[in-house]
Amino acid sequence: MSEQQKTCSCHEPDIHGYNADSKSKARYLARLKRIEGQARGIHRMVDEDQYCIDIITQISAVTSALENVSLALLEDHIEHCVAGAAAEDGEVAKEKLAEAMHAIKKLVKN
Repeated sequence: MSEQQKTCSCHEPDIHGYNADSKSKARYLARLKRIEGQARGIHRMVDEDQYCIDIITQISAVTSALENVSLALLEDHIEHCVAGAAAEDGEVAKEKLAEAMHAIKKLVKN
């Protein structure tokens, strides 16, 4: 199954924890838009030859913001997809737990 075709435990295509509630999706999109603006700001800072430490500070802020979005998405995934799969039990639950663990390992490595 490709990354784009994965579904949550409800087995409905394109239904994920963050879009089960349109407010959550809107919050994620707003946060990502702010992060996008911060990244453009870093580009502008480099282009304008601003002080290195100020640029590093902004990079740290963007990194932290992205980590927070990742953690929130992971929390939604666990609450929606993993919990739903665990309620069903069996192979789906094992797959969703393994998937969540893989995501956690990726976040910890960064």
